[in-house]
Amino acid sequence: MGIRTTLNHLQIYVSDRGASFPFYRDLLTYLGYRVVDDDGNHLGMRNETIDIWLKETPGEHRVSGYSRRNTGVNHIAFGVCKKQDVDLFCQEFLIPRSIKSLYDSPRHFPKYTETYYAVYFEDPDGIKLEVVFL
Repeated sequence: MGIRTTLNHLQIYVSDRGASFPFYRDLLTYLGYRVVDDDGNHLGMRNETIDIWLKETPGEHRVSGYSRRNTGVNHIAFGVCKKQDVDLFCQEFLIPRSIKSLYDSPRHFPKYTETYYAVYFEDPDGIKLEVVFL
């Protein structure tokens, strides 16, 4: 049976902290996270259940860049309580910042579940992000 766990934290390497730290600070603050550490070299944010930490990718590791088609994380999904929250996120966060959505979203994705409603978008490095109501 094993033990029961929850996801405790996620660390994301970004290519340019000058572009990505403000993007994630803004996004995660909107989604209910708060800054717990920001020393210019890393940014740590927390909500009630998970920490998200950002660091700039060391120069020697930036060669290949990010691709969600390579081995590793494909995307990060943030769950919301109501379908309307997805639309509100688009109206209040994506549109004012001219962030384009992917896959003609927000919309239903019935291939996942009957109620799956989501918007997909990308961070400055092209990491796919999602706000979803299940």
